Amino acid sequence: MGDIGVGAKCINGAVAGIVGVTCIFPIDLVKTRLQNQQTGCTGTRMYSSLHDCFIKTLRQEGFRGLYKGYGVNVTLISPEKAIKLVGNDIFRALLSKNGEKLPMYKQLIAGGGAGLCQVVITTPMEMLKIQLQDAGRSTSLNSLRNMSAQGPSGELSSKLSPLLTRAYSATAAGSRTPTAIEITRELFRAKGILGIYRGLGATLMRDIPFSMIYFPLFAYLNQKGIPYEGGKATFGHSFVSGCLAATCSSISVNPIDVIKTRLQLIKQAKGEQCYTGIVDCAMKIYRNEGVSAFFKGASCRMLVIAPLFGIAQGVYYIGVGEFVLGINRP
Repeated sequence: MGDIGVGAKCINGAVAGIVGVTCIFPIDLVKTRLQNQQTGCTGTRMYSSLHDCFIKTLRQEGFRGLYKGYGVNVTLISPEKAIKLVGNDIFRALLSKNGEKLPMYKQLIAGGGAGLCQVVITTPMEMLKIQLQDAGRSTSLNSLRNMSAQGPSGELSSKLSPLLTRAYSATAAGSRTPTAIEITRELFRAKGILGIYRGLGATLMRDIPFSMIYFPLFAYLNQKGIPYEGGKATFGHSFVSGCLAATCSSISVNPIDVIKTRLQLIKQAKGEQCYTGIVDCAMKIYRNEGVSAFFKGASCRMLVIAPLFGIAQGVYYIGVGEFVLGINRP
């Protein structure tokens, strides 16, 4: 990306993250709900597809419902993307000799290093986001099961309004969905710092391989759009390169992403499986739901990750940080 300084690169990464996550957040919420849906052991299927989940969420919870968990995500995405994008640049610079092109194994190391560093922010960010994103699904599922258990009485049916599935509103039990700050406070009180790092192992198993695939592939594709030595690719080319690289990387790690999402969910709906670790989660998913369950939300994840990284890389390489800091890049 050129020698423009870490400060400018961090601003580029932060802005890239905010722009990207704002554009794709509703699809990310749908992905989370589809991945947490346990059809094999509960017999209740809330959503049949990406489109069905999106429409039901919009109908029951309104437009704001599609952005549950956005606050914590947009707050932490800036340092997360800055660490990831800048970290890769720094590792590549450290591993290069006199600006020579990096061999593939060094590109893999640089990408893996960036993925390793980002989990400091990614793990708590996604853990908190998942609780908020899944709140509507859990509440709706509990309401449906209560209705099935008590029969189709008019009294109960009259209580089952869309309000039951709205974030931060009354649930069937009369409680409300806690905020990210309340969840964090409770986790600190109960388990200390490790509480907000629930699912750290699974996050590492996802993000390190993802970055090892993504960054070398993006570098290769983006290089094709650089017109001359020392130049840079256009926003459009970097965007497409980011989308393609992210799509390939996303498909590769989707099974561990499903496991991570399940492990990070603190409170399951009634009748859903609980998990004690990565192996236990993988075995129960396979036994109860089959191999296809490991690819739940795969299409959503591609629709999330591809534009997120496309936008992020495009904005990152435009050079917002240089503009803010008044740096002129050739």
